[in-house]
Amino acid sequence: MYEDRNLTCRDCGESFIFSGGEQRFFAEKGLQNVPQRCPSCRANAKRVRMGGPREYHAAICNACGNQAMVPFAPRPDRPVYCSTCFDKVRAGVIEPATAPAAS
Repeated sequence: MYEDRNLTCRDCGESFIFSGGEQRFFAEKGLQNVPQRCPSCRANAKRVRMGGPREYHAAICNACGNQAMVPFAPRPDRPVYCSTCFDKVRAGVIEPATAPAAS
């Protein structure tokens, strides 16, 4: 059985918990080293590796017609949804658009 462990972040020096669930996940993935950074510093390091913050683009939602900010460059052959409509499409509440409406 895995027990929670207190670790110290190498970046900020704060203490954080390496939970039993996280330890089991690491073991299932074959990861042998314990994390050296707290979750917050891990997220910051990942953001730096990935090239900084995401770039957002303005688009018109194909379901409701409102403006949406999306983390990808919209393409003319793919529908774009605001976050509310995207959640509805994913849940099956509304049918996905097959192509964007002509402007």
